[in-house]
Amino acid sequence: MELDERKQKILYAIIQNYQETGEPVGSRTISKYLDVKLSPATIRNEMSDLEEMGYIVQPHTSAGRIPTDKGYRLYVDSMMFDRQLPADDESQHLLKRVDRVEELLMQMAKILAANTNYATMITGPRYRKNKLKFIQLSPMGEGKLLAVIVTEGNIVKNNILNIGDDILQDEVLNLNLLLNSNLNGLTIEEINLDIITKMKEQAGTHSDIVSKVLDAVADSIRGDDRVPIYTSGAPNIFKYPELTGGDRASELISTLEEKDSLGYIVNQNGSDGEDESKHDIQVYIGEEVPIESMKNCSVVTATYELGEGVQGKIGIIGPKRMDYQKVVKTLKSTMTELDSIFKEP
Repeated sequence: MELDERKQKILYAIIQNYQETGEPVGSRTISKYLDVKLSPATIRNEMSDLEEMGYIVQPHTSAGRIPTDKGYRLYVDSMMFDRQLPADDESQHLLKRVDRVEELLMQMAKILAANTNYATMITGPRYRKNKLKFIQLSPMGEGKLLAVIVTEGNIVKNNILNIGDDILQDEVLNLNLLLNSNLNGLTIEEINLDIITKMKEQAGTHSDIVSKVLDAVADSIRGDDRVPIYTSGAPNIFKYPELTGGDRASELISTLEEKDSLGYIVNQNGSDGEDESKHDIQVYIGEEVPIESMKNCSVVTATYELGEGVQGKIGIIGPKRMDYQKVVKTLKSTMTELDSIFKEP
C-alpha cells in the first residue's frame, strides 16, 4: 500500500506532535494539526492503516500512537528531498577565530550542544589527497632539527628530527629552499622516485636529512587513522525519558565519553577511500545507527572541509523524535560559518 496524501499528513502530524511532547498521540490531538477537516473516526481508521503498514505503533493498550523507525525515515527523506532546507539565517555567529583547528572543533562541539539540546561529536580532520603547502626547518642544537609541515587547510604538524650532527644556518636555509621548491603543492602520491632522487642528489651530504623530512611529510599528509573525536552535551541525554530507562543513559554516556566506538559513525561513508561531498548530510535512525548503545537514538552527521582532501565529521546525537529540521538547518549554518573562517587570510 502506498501512502496517499491524507495518510502522509496524518503521519507527519503524529511525528510533529510526538517531537514536541514525547507522549503517544491520539486521534483528537491529530485533528488540531491538520489543515483539512477530518472526523476522529476517519483519523482513527487512517492511523490503523498506518500501523498496519509499519509507520506507527501503539506502545500501550488504549494509548495513542508513536512513530516507528520506518515512519521517521519517510519523514526525514521527504523533508530532505522536497524542502531542501536552507541554513538557519537566524543563527548567531558564535565561532571565534582561533590559531589551532583543535580549539575550533572543541568550541564548535560545545556551541552545537547548547543550541540543539542534544549531544554532539566532531572528529578531527582526515587527510585525503591532501597537498603540502610549506616546510620550515629550524636547527635546535644537539643534532636535532625542528620540521614544521603545513598542509592544505592550514593543518600544522611539528616534527623533531634526529640528524646526528649540528648543521649550519646557511645549510638549513638551502635545504628549506630545496624542499619547498620541489614539494610545495604536491600530494603524497605525486612525490615520486624521480623527485626524491633529484632532491637527494642536490642535497649532497645532507641527503639523509631529506629522507627524514620526506618520512615526516608522508606522516603529516596521510594523517593518523585514529582521528581525535571531541564530544559535548552528554548531560542533555537526561532531558529525554526514552533515553534514560534502565541502563540506557549510562551506556550512552559511556559511549560518548570513551569515544572508541564512535569511529563506526565516522566510517559509515567514504569508507572506500573516496572523498565525501562537501557538507554531505546523513541521517541515521534507530537500528540504522551502527552502535548498540545508540539504537534508541538518531544521529545526524555533516561533512566539513578545511581544504581539498581535508575532511571531518560533525554529528548530532539525540532521541528519534529529535527536531530534524532544526538540526539540519543548524548543521548547514555551522558549515557555512566554518567555510567563512577558513577562507579568511
